[in-house]
Amino acid sequence: MTTDLSTVTGVRQTVAVIFPVRLPAPPPWAIGPLPLELGRRRTDAETRQTYFTPAAARALYGTPERPCRWHVFTSVTHGDLRLDAMELLHTSTAEHPHHALAVLHLTVTGPNLLTALRAIGRRPTAGPDVLDGPLAPTTLLAGIAQPMTAEGPFAIARPYTVAFLTPGPDHVGALRQAGPVPDTADRWLWSLASRSSDVDFPSAPEHLPEQTQHTVRISADWSALVLRHGAAFLGHRPDTRDGDFYDFAALHCRTVYLDAILLGTIQRDHIDELTEGLSNVFDGPKLARRVTALERHIAAFRSTYWRQHLTAHGPANDLLLAFQAQYRLAARFAEILAEAADYSRLVQTQDSQQIAAALGVLTILGLPLSTALGILQVLGDEDPGHLLIGLGAALVATVGAFTTRYGRIVLASLGGSRR
Repeated sequence: MTTDLSTVTGVRQTVAVIFPVRLPAPPPWAIGPLPLELGRRRTDAETRQTYFTPAAARALYGTPERPCRWHVFTSVTHGDLRLDAMELLHTSTAEHPHHALAVLHLTVTGPNLLTALRAIGRRPTAGPDVLDGPLAPTTLLAGIAQPMTAEGPFAIARPYTVAFLTPGPDHVGALRQAGPVPDTADRWLWSLASRSSDVDFPSAPEHLPEQTQHTVRISADWSALVLRHGAAFLGHRPDTRDGDFYDFAALHCRTVYLDAILLGTIQRDHIDELTEGLSNVFDGPKLARRVTALERHIAAFRSTYWRQHLTAHGPANDLLLAFQAQYRLAARFAEILAEAADYSRLVQTQDSQQIAAALGVLTILGLPLSTALGILQVLGDEDPGHLLIGLGAALVATVGAFTTRYGRIVLASLGGSRR
């Protein structure tokens, strides 16, 4: 029973490659997600919207008035990889309105699925990058979108990959034999999701349960594992090719299950931007304005993208929660809300201090003056000289009041509340 995936050729072998791009304008592609077909079922936007909640569907597919998803079918072969289609998902943020995600749908031939994944992940002992030449993102998206460089916003070290492999009858390492899934199957699943082999990461067998604790058992026939840099789907019974259940599994892997991971990616990017905004909140003047803008961005993200429940169907929810767990998105967003609330209270405190200081200034300025004028009025004295003497006395009293402890506190409050 081998655990070496470098010699395994699955019956079906596909990879979806996800990476951030800058999309300056809508592409000249068909509007909507990739519409794959299986029998009478067509996975266009109208069909997928019935699978997700309305809010999640709007984030993933847009609306007829404001589309955010485009696709194009193509056929580009380079070595053992064939590009079948491409997608673009516009995911603008407050600071980066042209941000988008690109998806390349690839098919792998021969015993090269793990080899391709290791190359995409740039493992030290892997071969050359397979996303080059005619499959280079800059070539495929020339004139349409610009892939993010390592220095750009939301750039990641390497693209995120979603692999799918179904076994043949000889691949006993992945097959369920009238009982639980064998450890070798989970090892295969972890290798595909982590894009690594024993050469890259020779983990001990006792660590396998911890590494695969977020495995999603979609059914008895297949499982999924979501990690930080990749996800994988693996079958657990032989694939009999056309007409097999795996036709349906492959369709879901490239559509609604991929969409769940795309939504998690959008959430991660927005939370990264919100975290950056919080770290810069004290840079420069006008704190209140920056805190107000940050609260508005948090509210917009929360109402548009922050979802932990996508659908009444369990697997998509489980995949999204697994992705969120890898990046601690729920905990990080809770920290963002708490930190923003602290900054909001700070602004409110400063506003209260400024109002109190302004009232103090009015008191210090007005009390001596009103007292002097009141005395002159009571005495019926209309002599201009006495009026000037009264005003001078009020001015001296005011200056003296500002030198007292109360006056110094008022002046300090005014100075400290400037922003």
